[in-house]
Parts: sequence; C-alpha cells; structure tokens
Amino acid sequence: MKIIIAGCGKIGSSVLANLSAEGHDITAIDTKSEIINELTGIYDVMGVTGSAVDQEILEEAGVENCGMFIAMTESDELNMLSCFLAKKMGAKNTVARIRNPEYNDRRLDFLRQNLELSMSINPELRTARELYNVLKFPSALKIETFSRRNLEMIEFLLGEDSDLAGKNLHEIRKKYDAQFLIACVERGDQVYIPNGVFRLEKGDIIGLVASLPEMQKLLKMLNSLRRQAKNILILGGSKTAYYLAKMFEGGGNTAKIIEQDEQRSLELTEALPKATIIHGDGAAQETLMEEGLMTCDAFVALTGIDEENILLGIYAAQQKVPKTIVKVNRDELASLAKKIGIESIVSPKEITSNILVQYARALENSSGSSVETLYKLFGGKAEALEFIVSGESKITGIPLKDLKLRPNILIAGIVRGRRIIIPSGSDDIEPSDRVVIISAGNRLSNLEDILL
Repeated sequence: MKIIIAGCGKIGSSVLANLSAEGHDITAIDTKSEIINELTGIYDVMGVTGSAVDQEILEEAGVENCGMFIAMTESDELNMLSCFLAKKMGAKNTVARIRNPEYNDRRLDFLRQNLELSMSINPELRTARELYNVLKFPSALKIETFSRRNLEMIEFLLGEDSDLAGKNLHEIRKKYDAQFLIACVERGDQVYIPNGVFRLEKGDIIGLVASLPEMQKLLKMLNSLRRQAKNILILGGSKTAYYLAKMFEGGGNTAKIIEQDEQRSLELTEALPKATIIHGDGAAQETLMEEGLMTCDAFVALTGIDEENILLGIYAAQQKVPKTIVKVNRDELASLAKKIGIESIVSPKEITSNILVQYARALENSSGSSVETLYKLFGGKAEALEFIVSGESKITGIPLKDLKLRPNILIAGIVRGRRIIIPSGSDDIEPSDRVVIISAGNRLSNLEDILL
C-alpha cells in the first residue's frame, strides 16, 4: 500500500520505520531537508521537502494514489488541514495526530466527520491510558487488553523467589487452579512461544493471558498481587501527565505533578483543580523527598529527556517506591533501562506505531478476519493480535489440535460473547469469536495466515 507520512519527528519517524518494515511503499514529507535526507538514507522510502498543506508538495508525493495519508506534525491544526486536503486530492484514508485536550472531547467527533478523517490519534492520551492500566494493576510490567478489556495479557517478571521458576508449563497448569495461559517468554535477548515441557527460570519475563479476575486469582496464589496505586507522584507536566492525572483523580485517587516551568505549572493548576501541582526541579533529590517520594504508591517519570527519566526511575526504585514507571522513546535507551532494573517502561512512539501498523494491516484485508488489535511485545520480537472471525473463515469448526499451524504461533485466547476460553486442543473457533494470537517471526494480516 502507498502511504504518505507528513511530519517526521520522533513519532513520525518511528511510524515510518515500522510501516516501511511491513513492506509498504512510503513517502515522507517534512519541512526540514536534513530529516528527509537522513530518512531516505536509512530506509527504502521516498522523501519530499516542503509543507504538507502545499498542493504542489502533496502532488509531488503522489497523494492521488495514496492508500493512507498520516499527518504527524507538531501542529494539530496543520495535521487536520493537511488530511482534509489529502482527502480532497484522492487519498483513500487519512489519519491526523491531534494532541490538544481542547480537541479531544465531543468536538473531536465533529471534526472527524467534517474533515472526513478516517482516524485521529493522540499519542499522549494513549500513553496515559497505558500508564493508568498499569497503575491499577501494578503487579504487571505492562498490560495489553483485548475484546473490550474482557481478556488481558500482562508481562510479569519472575523474581528470585518466584514459585514458577524451575517448573515446566504442564506442572504449572496442574498446580494452580486458575484459567490462564503462559503465551510467551522473554529470556535475555530471546523470545519463546513455549510448549508444555518448556521450563521457566528466574529472571524470565512471561506473557500471561487471562481474564482480569482469573489473573488476580493466579497472582494472589503466587503471593504477587500488589494493591492498586492510590497516591502517585508524576515528574514532568507534559500533556501525558495532564491526561494521567485527570484519569487518576476521576477514580478518587490523588496525583501530584512536579513541573519546572512556572507558566506550565500555572496552566496545570487551573486545568487540574483536584491535583497538586508543584513548581520545582524534580531532578533534585531534595525536591522529590520533600514532595513525598518515600510515601507515594508509584513514581512516574514523564519529562522530555529519556536519560533523566531513567536515572530518576532508578533512584525511586532504590528508595523502595512500590511501583516505578518511566517514559523512554529511544529504543536503545529502553533496552538499557530494562537491563539496569527499571520495572516498567512506556514509549509513546511505540504505542502510536502499533496502532498504525494494525490499521494498515486491517486496510489490506478489508474482508475476512482482519486485525482488530495489534501489540508489539518484547521490543518487537513478538506480536499479540486480535481477530474477529468471519463466517467464511476456513478454520472454524475444527478442533485446535487438528489445525496445522505455522511455527511460533499460539492461539492464546477465544472470546465468545461474554465467555472467556483459554483454549485446549479440543476447543474450536466459531464465527463471530474474537481470537487472540501470539506470533514470533510471522507477519499476520488475516486469521488464516496462522495456517501452514
């Protein structure tokens, strides 16, 4: 599919890299020639220097033959206008990054309809939702949700004293009376789709699939269920911090934000009357201590500097803060942060890229069982995908044990109406089911792609 990406900053460049890796025909538009030169030198993409609201630039980029036009500039208004022009000039689908909280309410539906937007995306809001999910369930390093939150997958670290370490999956399923599945395992730099004889080791990060009640039941049996965070300390008054505090205080909890910029502190004070906004240098240990680092349930580092977030995350962990989460956008720093003990990491560019890769795959398969949800796992080494099964699917009505699956494919969950099925070999897939697939080393666009 031909895709045009307008605005190639941190998030736009990440989206470009991921969609290029999917095999799409990509053209990048940016006002800075040095960015275009760098991207065309690294990736097999075309580049055009100029404004995404310039008709001649859009024509040069080939907008009339474009399957998807994605606007990722720093300006919401520019993104909306460029999408409107692209649509009028022939783009089949348009996606605009819209970050301003003023647009992300009822007005957004009006804008989408009148600008004929196929999708709007707010990386900061999406990141805040991921943070909020983890803070509600702090036993998890990361949480991915499927089927409108009926089924969840959590990444869970096996610590030094874990009861699961040293046992194979057959033993674990027999010992614990809960409906769950260990769907994937990260060990060092390797990711495994485990079978029943696979033996877990301390230090493994495992992907657990279950409904939320069954997940809580299992973690309680493992003595690993932590209480929900009620009192959080946020470093950095970004848009993500605003959205997170808004969600958090909506649940009757307390959020405190430390922001160095005085004007931004005043804006947040007005926008978040229930939160506590502190104007100060959160990078100073004295400030963190004075503002309650030792008594908070969770510390969330959301500054614009990855290195600062990591260092202060390490400091918070050393002070025995129950839950520490840091925002890291650079892939190499995210990998380093994991190795030096940062518990949970969020990446707005990864979250955004996942959504757009999912959308692009769905567009490629407008009929049949196309991708409904897609998450990259363990730094992109594996994927978790959700499909809705069509009536014409070739795999319905066949016991799972009789399906000939590709290597490194696992059917991890089936949602049938309100029923959650952690599948066994005797289960089958039926039309209208929602099916969760875990895959390593396979690119799946349709449910039938899991077959040999």
